[in-house]
Amino acid sequence: MQITAFYPGTFDPITNGHTDLVRRATRLFDRVVVAVAANPVKKPLFNLDERVALARAVLADIHGIEIVGFDNLLVDCVRQHGARVILRGLRAVSDFEYEFQMAGMNRRLAPDIETVFMTPSQEDTYISASLVKEIAALGGNVTEFVDTRVAAALAEKMR
Repeated sequence: MQITAFYPGTFDPITNGHTDLVRRATRLFDRVVVAVAANPVKKPLFNLDERVALARAVLADIHGIEIVGFDNLLVDCVRQHGARVILRGLRAVSDFEYEFQMAGMNRRLAPDIETVFMTPSQEDTYISASLVKEIAALGGNVTEFVDTRVAAALAEKMR
């Protein structure tokens, strides 16, 4: 039986922590769908097409993945892609409450879909897209936290 994991997120922008999680997930699942959420409520810096393009560029060397954008209900999109697992990253205890609530709601909406949590590698635990954007906005160097193509795109957006 092939198991597809669905890794949703805003990925605004995709960070080294996200990339680490995708690489490690491909060792656990037959296929990983990296799903970039439109999520206009968060008012992303990059539009959906830009975020999908950055994810495709950064993750191009990883086999067994697919990158898609989506703007519908998560569990519906998970089913559309034939996934049975929602993959979520937990950096800190502060992430847990929100993720626990979302997992419970998704289980209520789709009892056949499981949520699996993974923690990032220790060196990536503190990286968040919000902090990366803040550092970039203040003129800081973000190349330690994101791919060089993402750093260049951030620099362009901040001009």
